[in-house]
Amino acid sequence: MNLLIHPGHALQGEVRLPGDKSLSHRTALFAALAQGSSRADNFLVSGVTTAMLGALSGLGVPWQLDGTTLHVQGRGLGGLRAPAAALDCGNSATTLRLLTGALAAAGVAATVDGSAGLRRRPMDRIVEPLRQMGTPIVASGPGNGAPLCLAGRPAGQPLRALEYSLPVASAQVKSCLMLAALAGDGPSTLVEPALSRDHSERMLASMGVTIETLLTPSGPAVRVTPPDRPLAPLHMQIPGDFSAAAFLLVAALVTPGSELLLHNIGLNPTRTGLLVTLLEMGADIEVLNPRQASGEPAGDLRVRFSALRGVTVSGARVVEMIDEFPVFAAAAAFAAGRTEVREALELRYKESDRIGALCAELRGQGVSVTEREDGFIIDGNGCPAGGAAVNPHGDHRLAMALAVLGLGARLPLQIQSAEIIRESFPEFVDVLRQAGAEFEIG
Repeated sequence: MNLLIHPGHALQGEVRLPGDKSLSHRTALFAALAQGSSRADNFLVSGVTTAMLGALSGLGVPWQLDGTTLHVQGRGLGGLRAPAAALDCGNSATTLRLLTGALAAAGVAATVDGSAGLRRRPMDRIVEPLRQMGTPIVASGPGNGAPLCLAGRPAGQPLRALEYSLPVASAQVKSCLMLAALAGDGPSTLVEPALSRDHSERMLASMGVTIETLLTPSGPAVRVTPPDRPLAPLHMQIPGDFSAAAFLLVAALVTPGSELLLHNIGLNPTRTGLLVTLLEMGADIEVLNPRQASGEPAGDLRVRFSALRGVTVSGARVVEMIDEFPVFAAAAAFAAGRTEVREALELRYKESDRIGALCAELRGQGVSVTEREDGFIIDGNGCPAGGAAVNPHGDHRLAMALAVLGLGARLPLQIQSAEIIRESFPEFVDVLRQAGAEFEIG
């Protein structure tokens, strides 16, 4: 599918966005490990979450999806069955990493695999600590990647408690090891160089797991104590996905005459680094009606077209906006002055090499961009030229970020292979059309 974006149409109105992807992933899997019936409203139905649901079916977990309401009949930590075939995680590294931690805790023999793109993602970050815990696991793909094969272990045999310092701040790696720690022979402590998103900590605590957050000389840490009773079921009202909202925020900021009100957006402070950064750039964004939604901060966001200025992003802020750099780069292309990103090497290990791919595609739209090993420099000029066809490199966030760039560019912009957007935000085109954007699909 090719997507042609026509610039110059102001975005107006009120928007409700699909449920948070990170929370949807975790809700489905954690509910399977609970004892009893769980329910989640506003569950995100997309390519990556249906991969998780398919894996649960393979493990013998009953679930039902009524529109965007998910019902899961949990089997408990010891109730998963060995699948008859490899569990296909599609393009979703979150599915593969979290699922591997749950399988390690359950002691189930299984193989987890995925697309060619997923097989290129680094998995030694979970394989090595899981082996230290006593999980029999083999990474048979190139570079210690997928497929990952777990041999299982005897019923009732615990894993070893883990004291581990993560080499990078990663919520996927942390969550994998937290799940495995549920079957440990004592508390496990995981230390990060910076605090990654804490959805797993919040959700497991709501299910009855003792979760302690610590501050150590090496960085923030979480301690997980194995539960002495079954995990309680979940009853979730999932807020809108901030990572999806990010595209609407930047689209309104760079398209003259725009004003949008985004309802019920998740505002977990470990996820909103982009919001803080956009405000530093001069964005006109208001947070309205702050509240709690199933243990997660949420609120409404009002955003208006704004004149932006360049900023520098590095350090802990990188972790807080790790998924939003493609659309942040689009915003930087419209900003006055220089924007610099440093200490973001992790971007090279996402669905694409997000530094290399992003710089190449922006350059093709007339943006002045300099690629660095751990980031990039963009010299914004207020309005990119656009006009060229772009390749999203199989990366859903890059595809949507380039579409946002096209909304404010001078010339129409065509995105090739735009169907990848369905992986995380299937309603993306419809939402923007309803707000006033003009697209052609071919």
